[in-house]
Amino acid sequence: MNDMRRILGTLDEGRETMNNTFRNLRIARHGLRNYIMKRPLCVSFEVTYRCNARCEHCHLGSEQEDSSPASPTHFGQRCRELDPLVAQISGGEPLLRPDILQIVKEIRRPSSTPIVVLTTNGALLRKEMYYALKGAGVDEFSISLDFPDERHDVFRSIPGLFRKIERLLIDIKKEPRKGITLACVVQRQNFRDLIGLAEFARKHGVKISFSTYTWLRTDDKSWMVPKDELDELKGVIKQLLDFKQRYGTVFTSEYVFQRMVWFFDKERMPGCRAGDRFLVVNPDGSLSPCGLLTGSYKNRQEIIDHFLSSNTCEACNTSIRANTEKSWNVLLADAIRNL
Repeated sequence: MNDMRRILGTLDEGRETMNNTFRNLRIARHGLRNYIMKRPLCVSFEVTYRCNARCEHCHLGSEQEDSSPASPTHFGQRCRELDPLVAQISGGEPLLRPDILQIVKEIRRPSSTPIVVLTTNGALLRKEMYYALKGAGVDEFSISLDFPDERHDVFRSIPGLFRKIERLLIDIKKEPRKGITLACVVQRQNFRDLIGLAEFARKHGVKISFSTYTWLRTDDKSWMVPKDELDELKGVIKQLLDFKQRYGTVFTSEYVFQRMVWFFDKERMPGCRAGDRFLVVNPDGSLSPCGLLTGSYKNRQEIIDHFLSSNTCEACNTSIRANTEKSWNVLLADAIRNL
């Protein structure tokens, strides 16, 4: 009987491995197709502007209800229309939507793309909600974390937030495929803590990614890493790349880190591909080129006709931008490593 169970277990593992291989091939093919056809690689579904945090580096944070919020069905229709490789469900805080599970189900296409990523501050993501969202179709959770201790609570204005995130990671410790990446926005106050954050992620068996603080959100450049501290940041980044090589738990590529340093140095990033490589679905279902250049376009063709040709913005280097504006060879190399 025990031998039979082992055999059945091995067959189940083999079947799952084969399914994952086929899905990865479909993902690679979809990404290549969108890249060649100049279709968006990532679409961020900002399903609400409401948020229960008051982050010091963000322009959102209101509990005011959204006007005319789109239905889950409408978000699903938008996803099929735009056909991205990655569908990011964000906000605001997306878990404030009472119909968030239905939104995920409408966007998700079983055994196919898009890859569904849910971004959250983690305050409402308890164990039960985590498993419900995974069951609905979330592939990856991106949980914001700015400090490896209670300073995170102060920065996000949510008392006890760091321990809530830690509690979730402990509660799902035995989950073999957690699908969690901690997301840190690098800025002047926390860049010396990045190794500590990487260690925290590794301790709990999850990955961590790093993105660049963007002054366009608040028009506040005091959070930018100043020029006379960039050498110190470069040293931290070197340690993170060594950490990535050793443990494989740092998601961020060397290319993205290089762009980070460049942006802090120049305070700008030319060549914006908003509306092309990536775009945003607003809470009411209309489209914006990005979350910082909001608009109300009916379809992507309107963005192409009325935004792309005149876009001269250089004021951000958000994670979605940094990861979708890679050249084809860098994009392919990073995709292979991450798959």
